Amino acid sequence: MSQPEATTQPENVVKVSFYEKRKKIFAKGIRGYFDNWRIALVLLTQAIFYGGLWLEWNGRQAILLHLVERKFYIFGVVFWPQDVIYLAALLIVSAYALFLVTAIAGRLFCGYACPQTVYTELFMWIENWIEGDRNARIKLDKAPLDARKLRIRGIKHALWLLLSLWTGFTLVGYFTPVSELINNVRTGNLGPWETFWIFFYGGFTYLMAGFMREQVCKYMCPYARFQSVMFDPDTLIITYDPERGETRGARKKGVDAKAAGLGDCVDCGLCVQVCPTGIDIRNGLQYECIGCAACIDVCDQVMDKTGQPRGLVRYSTENAMSQHLDRKAILAHIVRPRILLYSAILAIILGACAWFLANRIPLKVDIIRDRSILAREADDGRIENVYMLQIMNTEERPHRYRISVDGLPGAEIAGNPEVDAAAAGLTSHNTIVRVPPDAGKVGSNPIHFDIVAVDNPDIKVREKAAFLLPQ
Repeated sequence: MSQPEATTQPENVVKVSFYEKRKKIFAKGIRGYFDNWRIALVLLTQAIFYGGLWLEWNGRQAILLHLVERKFYIFGVVFWPQDVIYLAALLIVSAYALFLVTAIAGRLFCGYACPQTVYTELFMWIENWIEGDRNARIKLDKAPLDARKLRIRGIKHALWLLLSLWTGFTLVGYFTPVSELINNVRTGNLGPWETFWIFFYGGFTYLMAGFMREQVCKYMCPYARFQSVMFDPDTLIITYDPERGETRGARKKGVDAKAAGLGDCVDCGLCVQVCPTGIDIRNGLQYECIGCAACIDVCDQVMDKTGQPRGLVRYSTENAMSQHLDRKAILAHIVRPRILLYSAILAIILGACAWFLANRIPLKVDIIRDRSILAREADDGRIENVYMLQIMNTEERPHRYRISVDGLPGAEIAGNPEVDAAAAGLTSHNTIVRVPPDAGKVGSNPIHFDIVAVDNPDIKVREKAAFLLPQ
């Protein structure tokens, strides 16, 4: 019996892997104009996040999204579940603001204010402080695991974990009063959801900012994938000028680089070393670029040292590069129909929200007719309907409200027509409405309740209800 012939693979066949092995990135620190802006934004956003938790207003936490009470306290304004329209407006404003910023200047949010970028920056500050600069970190990473390496890495991870847990604690502190949360931590009485979210959010901060880093921006963040559809030829992006930079290469002192056929790029590779995602901006715009402009800062410094003009790597546009537009012409192209449309929509939404907030009536009333007693006859022969009024006082001071009714001849409130409502509270009040038996048709008749604050007539609502007259 003949044996099957051995299959031979052609020599020109190349095996292609579907997965790329991660190359660990050791980003080099750089100081410059754009780095100063990034530091300022990191400090500003974290001062708001960590510091906002400790602000007080009217004897309470100024910003508190109290899930147990189902109230959102934002300084002097209290939002209830019925105010979900404001949350929808906030999401719409955030989306349009992102579209507008991206259409103007690309991924500015990613490079300067995205939580992934911000916390990665904080973790890298700790890493540089403990392990040293780029070369020291590379050397330490390649070194064998000894007592020194364990000590340095242990201190770094301990500080990372401490910052991560504090971040998780701060997040939960916006949903549970921080004074109560501190007492629960001190006494070991944390609730299950509080414990879960402190460790869950802290753990993800530790994982994403400490280990995943650029992997989040390259593979997990959806914005990196669809950002290109928001770009156009007049969007400001970080670009390398190949006409000026090529042919790249090192040059010797006393040698005319132009005569030798060299461009301004000295091929030092520093733009790659400072990039937090490890890309080479000289290869053109790539979706991994988060727009942090570290490559601009380092390239400008190299140009200063070599006596070349700055701007080999710079913020520019596709049209500016192809048409050689100057800065004034670039700025003129920013104001275009797309930008005007986004700006107009954003201004309209913000204006509408501001108007509604300024004219928001701090009173909401739900009227529920008692269905166990559809209608009954009073001692004087009139017909009674019983209603439950759910009075929601959204101001942080108590009010007394006067209740009146109209819609049927002779309709009136039986008993005391006034009710006291606690500050920022929900008050249930039973109200009896009486009308003459011949005041309307048999069956359902429309009536209206007017609820007015005694101390402020401008606080009032008018609600519709139905009054049943029996046969």
